[in-house]
Parts: sequence; C-alpha cells; structure tokens
Amino acid sequence: MSQTTTLSPPLDGPEGYRLSTSFPYIVRRVGLRIGELFDRAVAPYGVDVSMYRVIAALAEQDRQQLGQLAEVTSIELSTLSRLVGTMSGKGILTRRRPRGNGRIVEISLSVKGRRLAADLMPVAVRFEAAAVAGFVEADVARLKAQLEAAYSNLDALEHELAAAIVEPKAPRKRRRPVRAEAQT
Repeated sequence: MSQTTTLSPPLDGPEGYRLSTSFPYIVRRVGLRIGELFDRAVAPYGVDVSMYRVIAALAEQDRQQLGQLAEVTSIELSTLSRLVGTMSGKGILTRRRPRGNGRIVEISLSVKGRRLAADLMPVAVRFEAAAVAGFVEADVARLKAQLEAAYSNLDALEHELAAAIVEPKAPRKRRRPVRAEAQT
C-alpha cells in the first residue's frame, strides 16, 4: 500500500514576509555568489576577494589607516589587521608610520601591489558586467545609488541596537515537586 505525502502550502510570515523575496536575502545571495566566483577567478593571483577589496581600496586612495580601510572594505578591524599583515608579508602592501605621528600606521600598495591592482581591475570589471548583463545603464546607476542608500539607512538600526540595553533573561527555575514528608 503506497502512501502519498501532501505538502502543505508555504507559510507567509508577518505581513506576507517570505525569505525568498526579502531584500536582505536577495542582496546577500548575490553578494555570496559573486564573491565565491570572484575568489575562484583571483586565486591564481594568490589573493582572495577580501585581499582584492583592500587592493582596490588602496588603488583608489593610497596611504590609508586601518580604521579607514576597514570602513571602505567592510572588513572587521581585527580580521583586517591580520589580513594586512599577511598581505604585507606577501609584498603586496607596505606599512609605515608618518613622520611626526608615531601613533598611526599608513597602509599603501607596494610596487607589486600596484601591478596586482592593474591585473585584477579588468577581472572586477568583467564580473560587474556579467552581473548586470541585460540591465540598462541608467538602471545600474539607480540600483547602485539605491543600495548605497539602503546601506546608509541601516545606520538608524545600528544606533537603535547600540542604544538598547538588553539584559539576558535569567534561566527559569524549575519547580521541584513537593515531596510528601514521610510519616513517622
């Protein structure tokens, strides 16, 4: 006797929310896909997508401090610090303290890093072109502007989360059943 399984219809979340059509999900999905593919494309150069972002950011504006570079690349500060050390060890970056201010370190592309940037930029251009193939140029510009606005909009949420005082809930105490006292 065969048994058939019927699938229940998908549940819509609050106000019709569905993961598959949510803005954060779609943006993250595109970002992950292009990042994974880009990693494969730049691996022969001895770098990954995070290293590329550092190289590209320094190609646009050289001599950045770690905090500035973290902001531009969206790489967490401690992760970026280790990455900069690795890239410096590979001869891609240089680090130096400017004269008169020994507290800061400026990060720059080395000669090897500049050559690498020149090699990698056409790869990045190709990936962007593939991602927006079939889009009208004005729509691409509008999409980029809207994504930048969405990024900025998240500042309000970040402030809200930072202001919230969240205390962990105390674990619920389990009630022990009252034992009947032994009769003597």
